[in-house]
Amino acid sequence: MDEANKVSGFVNSIIFENAESGYKVMDVETDEGDLVTVVGIMPDVEVGEKIEASGKWRTHSTYGEQLEAETYVRSLPDDMESMERYLSSGIIKGVGETLAGRIVEMFKEQTFHVLDQEPERLSLVKGISAQKAAEIGEQFAAKAASREAMVFLQELGLTSRMAMKIFQVFGNRTIQTVRTNPYLLAEKVSGIGFHKADEIAAKSGLSPDAPARLRGAIRYILIEAAGEGHTYLPETELMDRLERLIGFQGEIIEDALARAELDGLIVQKREKDVDRVFLKRYYQAEMKSARLLVELLAPFREKNGELDEKLREMVLLAEKELKLGLSEEQTEAVMAAITSGVLIITGGPGTGKTTIIRILLSILDKVKAKYLLAAPTGRAAKRMTEATGKDAQTIHRLLEIQSGVEEDETRQSFNRNHSNPLEADVVIIDEVSMVDASLFSSLLDAMTPGMRLVMLGDKDQLPSVGAGNVLRDMLLSEVIPVRRLSHIYRQAEKSDIIRNAHRINQGEYLELSKGKDQNDFFFMHRRTGEEALTVMLDVIKNRFPKFAHCSPVDDIQVLSPMKKGTLGTYHLNEELQKTLNPPASRKKEVRVGTVVFREGDKVIQTKNNYELSWTAKNKYGYTLDEGKGVFNGDIGRIVSIRESDITVMFDGIRQVTYDFSNITQLELAYAITIHKSQGTESKVIVIPLVEGPEVLFTRNLLYTAVTRAQEYVIIIGSENTIQRMIDNDRQIVRYSALDLRIRECQDQFLEVEKMLEEAKR
Repeated sequence: MDEANKVSGFVNSIIFENAESGYKVMDVETDEGDLVTVVGIMPDVEVGEKIEASGKWRTHSTYGEQLEAETYVRSLPDDMESMERYLSSGIIKGVGETLAGRIVEMFKEQTFHVLDQEPERLSLVKGISAQKAAEIGEQFAAKAASREAMVFLQELGLTSRMAMKIFQVFGNRTIQTVRTNPYLLAEKVSGIGFHKADEIAAKSGLSPDAPARLRGAIRYILIEAAGEGHTYLPETELMDRLERLIGFQGEIIEDALARAELDGLIVQKREKDVDRVFLKRYYQAEMKSARLLVELLAPFREKNGELDEKLREMVLLAEKELKLGLSEEQTEAVMAAITSGVLIITGGPGTGKTTIIRILLSILDKVKAKYLLAAPTGRAAKRMTEATGKDAQTIHRLLEIQSGVEEDETRQSFNRNHSNPLEADVVIIDEVSMVDASLFSSLLDAMTPGMRLVMLGDKDQLPSVGAGNVLRDMLLSEVIPVRRLSHIYRQAEKSDIIRNAHRINQGEYLELSKGKDQNDFFFMHRRTGEEALTVMLDVIKNRFPKFAHCSPVDDIQVLSPMKKGTLGTYHLNEELQKTLNPPASRKKEVRVGTVVFREGDKVIQTKNNYELSWTAKNKYGYTLDEGKGVFNGDIGRIVSIRESDITVMFDGIRQVTYDFSNITQLELAYAITIHKSQGTESKVIVIPLVEGPEVLFTRNLLYTAVTRAQEYVIIIGSENTIQRMIDNDRQIVRYSALDLRIRECQDQFLEVEKMLEEAKR
């Protein structure tokens, strides 16, 4: 690295420190006598130590030039004056300036040797007992172990951030673990993948066919598959991927699979002439969900024959009081929700799902039944609250996510579970198509037989980001009661958005009217990405805010099928930021990698973070609520940037402070991918569609984008591209087996029920 990008000197003071992340802001006195600021993940660096840091210089809008350290090497001082400064810095508990002076005065240049090798000799110093000498020696040894491990890991090419995470997991066993089985890093430390572990293993001389490597490869491929949405892989596909990854096939892999199953890593199951290989935790999640669904169904049986007249009267009374009229299919859905242990209500936009829930809640209020409302995302929960007038929350908050949990989202722990279930008669979940296998299992684990579960969702939306295909599989099982809504109601029929959404879903081309005939669905023909971008920027900044009386930042959301290219989210965000939130002397900003974050920017959280604290305040500054958890897909605005942190306002009320160790979880959100938009709505949706890969330009992607709009849709691009998307009914294969598990559990339940009936006779 260029010498100009290095700093060498003594750590004079630590200005800011985040103990959890290891992020620090430090004043370093260089060898030349200058005082410079060094920032970065440096968990083991202490005041008084020597440090050589390498990285990139960045200019903070308020605090000037700083070196953002990417790598660093620390060492103990080697002269008496520096040793005394180091010991008196507070790094060793119980040693202050006076005692540090005495220690160095007695042992001189041998001070650190005594601390490390002969700590009992410290008792010769006035004021240090034998017990205190032992304690000082233990502290110094712990610091030495940390230093040795951090140097060792960084020499292997790991960043200081990653080295810290590894040391936090393995402690004094770090070096031994890495040398003997580096693949444990991939299993135990979030952010270490198979390829990095494989590099370390190669440097350590581990055999290419070592059992640890084969197990690590199997685990890696199945986790990679889970990231694609699969809860299992067919064995043939797993074998192909393994051969491409590590070059082995045949008997050696079969033996490795057998060992992995004995170790509890995987489950192998042959069903419907397919050999399936599951990561054990996903198999257990689907099996638990199936068993619990069948248990919830058991106390209730849908009524056959005539509908309960008393219940019908209650529905009619609720209709009258709320001044709502239900169709027969809606009435049946309300009654099924009350009489079934589990119910799915599915339908497209404008088919009356919200009306059904409002009637249902009115009836539940009358009979004094306790209910809980939830959705997978904060924005979906907020929309549910607005639609029903009742409090709704995220599923994570409903289940009371525990703090201090692992980053691996499949292993999250909740305070609400089978031993501490939810307190409700009815649980109602919206946007269930977004719920993945792991979260669904946790939700059901917090319910008990006798409770009712009502789920709403659109089966034609994109499936969950996480592994599994919960809604589709429940429908495929043909065990869970379902009410399908197909009728579009009169008020909704007036909307071109809703009509066009249904046309897309049915594979019909859109009627792209222009001029005065346009209602709430606008199409602007442009032939190239550059043309589309130019008109889009003008529409968002100037034309549509006046037409729709809306904010170009808060009320208009650009949705793109892709991340790269002229109309991909990366480039669109750069251009939209320049247009909607340009640099200004009053706005502070900070560069993170290639992205500049500026006060006022629209940003999105890109992963679930259960540890981030938030505070909700009213306009007078009084705290209304507080809690933990910011979730993948939450969108907010940057309200302030300081030297060591950024504050973001989500949902116009929740304030979250990020330090520069977790700011990488944020991205600009003027434009987001359609996949990221699931569960969200915006007043105006703008969709640039000129050209793109077939795998992304699909019918259900277009359908999802259009149905995110509350009031207006604007498509800018090519009519041919739109027609090509509607024709492309390609469904990306997603391997999941909840439907098989549900039928399996239902068959077992019916068999037991049959045996009990026979025993009674």
